[in-house]
Amino acid sequence: MDKCKFCGIFRFQLEAIPFLLCRSKYELQEFLKPSLRITSTSKKGSLQSSLSKKIMDNFRSSSSSSQQPVTIQSQEGMVEFIGVLKITIFKGTNLAVRDMLSSDPYVLLTLGKQKAQTAVVKSNLNPVWHEELMLSVPQDFGAIKLQVFDHDTFSADDIMGEAHIDIQPLITSAMAFGDAGMFGNMQIGKWLKSHDNALIDDSTVNIVDGKVKQAVSLKLQNVESGELDLELEWIPLEQ
Repeated sequence: MDKCKFCGIFRFQLEAIPFLLCRSKYELQEFLKPSLRITSTSKKGSLQSSLSKKIMDNFRSSSSSSQQPVTIQSQEGMVEFIGVLKITIFKGTNLAVRDMLSSDPYVLLTLGKQKAQTAVVKSNLNPVWHEELMLSVPQDFGAIKLQVFDHDTFSADDIMGEAHIDIQPLITSAMAFGDAGMFGNMQIGKWLKSHDNALIDDSTVNIVDGKVKQAVSLKLQNVESGELDLELEWIPLEQ
C-alpha cells in the first residue's frame, strides 16, 4: 500500500495479495447487484473476511491520520472503501427443516462481490453461532444480502430463507457523529420496521462504549419459518 503524492489517497494493489485470488472480487459496477445464488464455499467466505481484515491491518499500521477512503485497484477500475462492517451472527430460531427431521444451517452474507459465511451447525433448527464476519464497505454500497442454507455433502445446498440488511442508517449515523469515542452511550439512529423489509422490530443505532452498533432481528423471507439475530458494528478506516 502506498500514498499518492498528488491526491493523498492510499492505493492498495490487489495484485500484491498472494495467489491473486481476490483480483476480480472488486468490480465497481457490481456493488449494487449482489449475486442471487450461492456460488461460494466456506474457503471463499474466509477469503473475503481475510481481505477486510487485511485492509484494516494496513490502515492501523499506517502513520497517516488521513480519513480519506482507501482505494483498491481492480481490472475494472478503482474501488474506494469507506470502512468495515463487523457482523456478529448470534443465533437462528425455528429454522426450516431441509433434511429428514432437521437441517445443517449456515449463514452467507453478500455485499457486492464479497462473500462471508459462518460455520455449519449440524442437525439444529435453533443454531447458536456467536460468530464474527467482516465485510469492507465501498463508497457506492448497497444492502447486504443475508441467506441461510442447509449444508449438503452430496448435493447442492438448500436455501432456508433470506433477507436484506439496509446498512444506510448505521453508516449515515456513524459518519454524522464522527468519533464515537467522544460521546457517551446514546441512540443516534434507527432503521424502521415496514412491510418492505424483514425486520421483526425497529432496529436502533447506538453508541455503546465508544463503538457504533446496531442490533438486528430478522424474519427470514421466502421460507416457511425462521428468524435470525445479529449485530452490526461500524469500523471507520481511521481506527
